[in-house]
Order: sequence, then C-alpha cells, then structure tokens
Amino acid sequence: MRSAVPFDRFDLKILVHLQREGRCSNVDLAESIGLSPSPCLLRTKRLEETGLIRGYGAEIALEKLGDHVIVFSEVTISSHRPHDFRKFEEAAGKYEEIVECYNVSGGYDYLLKIVAPGVGHFQALMERMLEDDIGIERFASRIVLRQSLARRGYPLRIIAT
Repeated sequence: MRSAVPFDRFDLKILVHLQREGRCSNVDLAESIGLSPSPCLLRTKRLEETGLIRGYGAEIALEKLGDHVIVFSEVTISSHRPHDFRKFEEAAGKYEEIVECYNVSGGYDYLLKIVAPGVGHFQALMERMLEDDIGIERFASRIVLRQSLARRGYPLRIIAT
C-alpha cells in the first residue's frame, strides 16, 4: 500500500536521518542530506504537517531505571463484532503498562507488549483486565528473557521504494 503523502529522495533522506538523530539541528540535518538549511526546514515542517513525522522522543534505557519485565501477551477476545474490537482497544489504551497493541491475524486477535516493574505487577494487570470484562476469552504470555536485537526506526529505504 502506497502512502498518500508525496515525498521525494530528499524527504526520504530527512526521514532516515531523523530516525537516527532526532535531536540534530536543522543545519546539521541539511548538511547531512545535501540541502541548504532553508529548504531543508521547509521540507521537515511539511513532513510534520502531513503526519509523516508524528513526533520526537527520547529512547529510554529501562535497565538503568531498575527491575522490570517485558511481556508479550497473545489475547483472544470472545466476540468478533466491530464493537467488541473497539471496546477492547479503548480499554487497552487505559492501561499504561500496555505500550503496544496490535490487532493480528492467526490464532489470536491481539498481540500486546507490556512493560511492568515485575512479574507480580504483570499478573495483577492481567487479573484487572479480566475483571474489567473487556472481552478477553483467553490469553497466553511470554516473558522476555533477553533482547537480542533492537533497531531504532524502520527500514525506510526498503519500504519507500
């Protein structure tokens, strides 16, 4: 599926660079992609206004904050009407520990990425979700033991070709 937002090779270079270095100055960005600062700034603002750039943020080293667990939970909901999907998704958005929620195909309906201070907290969260009656029929969870690969950003040069 192609994006409805038009962009060219310089826009792509801006996106690729900002994924790696979101805090760079416009002058540094312009220099790295081969444009002068003024057109570079105009392009960056246009990419923000069109929504291609959603925002900027810090990458946090969770291990330096203390103990935590990352859990992937596969959730099956009991009914598959559009209302039931919306109900689950709205409820999932209210639990701060759920940092990503994907509606997926296959043997279950949702894949959740959950970050909690410990297994006990995660277990209490799942019990709360079941008690809140948001349509969960069953769930299966996987606790992350070690992260072996983490990429910042997306493979834009591959996707955008």
